[in-house]
Amino acid sequence: MKAYKIGMVVAEFNYEVTSLMMERAKAEAEFLGVKLTKTIKVPGVFEVPMATKKLLEQDDIDAVITLGAVITGETKHDEVVVAQASRKIMDLGLEYGKPVGFGINGPGMTELQAMDRIEKGRDVVDAVVKMLQRLDF
Repeated sequence: MKAYKIGMVVAEFNYEVTSLMMERAKAEAEFLGVKLTKTIKVPGVFEVPMATKKLLEQDDIDAVITLGAVITGETKHDEVVVAQASRKIMDLGLEYGKPVGFGINGPGMTELQAMDRIEKGRDVVDAVVKMLQRLDF
């Protein structure tokens, strides 16, 4: 397999969840023989698109994975954050012509449900590697 170079953006909000997702992503990248070459930690999921854009602009990045956990509060804030971030993240992948993996859990989940979904960190690495292979990057 080609040694793809993947950037990673990790939201620090709910870091007890996202740090575990990040560890799963690192382990899967090593298992697949790809390199997680650059990591940017951002305050929350709302800030993920800007860091994703910064990584996609770099010639030595083949793809980007995004990791976050948006847990339900007392308002519908979680729905707004995930809807807007997911749309912009998808748009960035199309704009730059590079795969961007969406490893952000939520909305509408509890902290326990978020912990049950930490394997999303592994899954998002698999998804971008499959896209890189299938698009022949």
